[in-house]
Amino acid sequence: MFLLIPGSLIIGFLFSSVLRPMVDAVPYLFAYVTLTMAIGCGLGQLREVLRRPVIIGWTFVLTHIAAPLIAYGIGAALFGPHSPYVVGLVLFAIIPLGVSSVLWVGMSGGSIALMLALVVIDSAISPIVVPSGIKLMFGAVVDIDAGGMIRDLVLIIVAPTIIGVMLYELSKGHIQRKVQHIASPISKLCFVAVVALNAAAIAPYVEQLKSDMIRLVPVSILLVAICYALGYFGSLPFRSRELLVTVSYASGMRNISLGIVLAMGYFDPLSAVPVVLSILIQQPMATLHHYLLPRKKLQAAE
Repeated sequence: MFLLIPGSLIIGFLFSSVLRPMVDAVPYLFAYVTLTMAIGCGLGQLREVLRRPVIIGWTFVLTHIAAPLIAYGIGAALFGPHSPYVVGLVLFAIIPLGVSSVLWVGMSGGSIALMLALVVIDSAISPIVVPSGIKLMFGAVVDIDAGGMIRDLVLIIVAPTIIGVMLYELSKGHIQRKVQHIASPISKLCFVAVVALNAAAIAPYVEQLKSDMIRLVPVSILLVAICYALGYFGSLPFRSRELLVTVSYASGMRNISLGIVLAMGYFDPLSAVPVVLSILIQQPMATLHHYLLPRKKLQAAE
């Protein structure tokens, strides 16, 4: 991730004029990435997670209510409530949980099944959560095609997720193991292409940002750190290291590629800038968070 993400951004900026005509391919590339994630989750895992509604509900409160409100407050204080940068900060906070969080949860000793199911469920409800959240926060200030956004979210997130879960069930859970050696590398290439193409799309606007970057970069770092902190401290009452790892990564990592797609498709292109910055910050922050997590099991609550 340290090499792929910055590298693909640089490629997108350097070859902007060549890549820009291919930007329309982004939703299809992203749909494939979603599909490869979903084939690792079946109905059994989803049912198991649904038996823990408190954890699911609390995670979504932290990620889709607390984090967007904090993002709006920080952004409005620094850039003004009508700034496209504020839209970008809120969009980062309100988009679905990141697929790569599953990898970090596995490496850090969290619950892979819970994290994967959270990603799938959050992706499925994103057509409701994202447009309604943006509408509630910005109202008439931001002209949003809610119907178009819902349609796109269904096509690039919900439909591939449902197909992936169905394929898992039809193969009795064997499909991911059978196709992983082909599907996984292609998925990474699609991910790189999504980032590069969206970087190419915003490249013409970069010249306008020089004076704002001094504030945008620290704010983006702060917001990503706050999202991790929300999950970390918000999960402490459960007194479970497994849940602390899972919820903190769920709260800290977002599906930023989707955020860039939505920012470029439905808002001022400048709103994509905080989202692009976040994609550079999120993975290094995940590494730091991995080493800050407690190594011992937390004492179980009585």
